[in-house]
Amino acid sequence: MAAARLSTKIKELRILLCQTSKASDGARNFIFQHYALIKKANPTLPILIRECENTEPRLYVRVEYGKETCYPLSDLSVEDVVQTFKQATSV
Repeated sequence: MAAARLSTKIKELRILLCQTSKASDGARNFIFQHYALIKKANPTLPILIRECENTEPRLYVRVEYGKETCYPLSDLSVEDVVQTFKQATSV
């Protein structure tokens, strides 16, 4: 995934996941492989990663006026998480 500048309409990205569950494997690997590139391309965008035991992996995208959308990431591969991320951030 080529790191691209995200829309300025996006105010915050938040990823919730479990540190050990199989359902969170794709989300964990997405963070390991792509977080640094995304952050480098969007240095002022808050990207929060929250790990908690037995949490279902989800991506939250907050845009202007506090509107927030949740995208489930449970049992997805890294490629599927990338596609979900692209869909979620195409504001």
